[in-house]
Amino acid sequence: MEHINWELVDWSRAQFALTALYHWIFVPLTLGLSFMLAIMETIYVKTGDEKWLKIEKFWLKLFGINFAIGVATGIILEFEFGTNWSNYSWFVGDIFGAPLAIEGIMAFFMESTFVAIMFFGWNKVSKKTHLWATWLTAIGSNLSALWILVANGWMQNPVGMEFNPDTMRNEMHDFLAVLFNPVAVNKFLHTITSAYTFAALFVIAISSYLLIKGKDKSLAKYSMLIASIFGFIGISATIITGDGSAKQVARYQPMKLASMEGLKKGSRGAPIIAIGKPKHLKSEPTHKEVLKDLKGEDQLNVAAEGFEIPYGLSVLAFNDPDAFVPGIDDLVYGNEKEGIPSYQERIKSGKISIEALANYKKAKKSGDTEAAKKYLATFRAHFKDFGYGYFDGHDLNELVPPVAITFTSFHTMVILGGWFFIFFILVFRAVMRGTIEKNKWLLRLGVLGLPLGFIVQEAGWITAEAGRMPWVIQDLMPTFMAVSHIESTSVMITFFLFFITFTALLIAELKIMSTEIKKGFSN
Repeated sequence: MEHINWELVDWSRAQFALTALYHWIFVPLTLGLSFMLAIMETIYVKTGDEKWLKIEKFWLKLFGINFAIGVATGIILEFEFGTNWSNYSWFVGDIFGAPLAIEGIMAFFMESTFVAIMFFGWNKVSKKTHLWATWLTAIGSNLSALWILVANGWMQNPVGMEFNPDTMRNEMHDFLAVLFNPVAVNKFLHTITSAYTFAALFVIAISSYLLIKGKDKSLAKYSMLIASIFGFIGISATIITGDGSAKQVARYQPMKLASMEGLKKGSRGAPIIAIGKPKHLKSEPTHKEVLKDLKGEDQLNVAAEGFEIPYGLSVLAFNDPDAFVPGIDDLVYGNEKEGIPSYQERIKSGKISIEALANYKKAKKSGDTEAAKKYLATFRAHFKDFGYGYFDGHDLNELVPPVAITFTSFHTMVILGGWFFIFFILVFRAVMRGTIEKNKWLLRLGVLGLPLGFIVQEAGWITAEAGRMPWVIQDLMPTFMAVSHIESTSVMITFFLFFITFTALLIAELKIMSTEIKKGFSN
């Protein structure tokens, strides 16, 4: 096997993670706020009450600032597939490209066309036409998310395709299987509903700030009313779809689930850790051990401890309190009783697949049809373990995700998600009773909801992406096989250039937004 440039792999991963995390700062607000704007404008058109027009125009300004910067980071993210991950782009063939092409042609142009009417169509088109443009902008932005998440869902659970050994590319044979991939469906629903939750937190946070400052009290309270209802629906749907996502993870990515819970040894009636922490089993975590964990090393000695809910993980994963949930050791070393092969067995199977593919190409080139047919059959029989073959001779730790990071991000997301459910009820109750203005502690919690919402959004993506390491395509392609053959120095330089650029864009957005927020609804 050729030498792996780990420096190139690490910097390529770091650059993509940096771009994705920055991009995801802006996207949830676009997805959620667009629908809230449509709801507010619908109320205005139906009632003719000018206060709703004033409310919508205020939030529209903030939406526009965020939308522009989100587009800039998104474009860079898609270009990185070609610059840093060209081997991956070739290997996935038309499967990954098709959803992204649809996103660009249909959703992006739909979104861009109607957003222009939304911003500049006031007094130029009828109220109903403008309202339609607002709704279509919201639908378009969410369609963009659909196709991107369909592509991401395929990476987590590759379906609807067949690998062509002659072109060395995966080719789509069932578009509907890719589109309705259960992982993709749950991922899309969970992602957009969490975005709706965040947008509601954003509106409540700014409205709370204005109430604390004693500005535009009536309009701020109406905004909070819409946001608390929208947010409660969003977080309720997020919890339901999160449960569905956990079941998909248990079925298709058991190692991710084990890492999310820091589960070292599996069991029937497995408990779930409600509140806890990851630790190294040999000793208490030291600074050096934590650094090793961040590098993705020594994962076989990491587990979690804390307050447990009996049978919770078995129920979460399989709706069965007696179901067996495999732990890290079961997946790495195998569990004959539960019919789980070890990673060494899967590596052996994957190696057979890789060698059979190489022999098939040689036999076909030499014109030996019978041998080629035999090798092709062997390759396909072991293809499900194809990616494991590249770990032959590697440390088994490389096949385990960073447990501490995955566990912490997952539990952060779950705990704060539970708080948001309660928070939206408290806000709605206070607004309806007319006590929100006097409830200073709730208003302060409202302002705090904005950074907490950011943390939850990022924690969700860290859980999803760090938890499936080392795979760029689950079980088929590890990250070190997906990178482009370029100089690691160039990736390092662009990493810092992107970091400076994205940070400058974020600071610019925060500064422009804060200026508009201080002006309030009256401007």
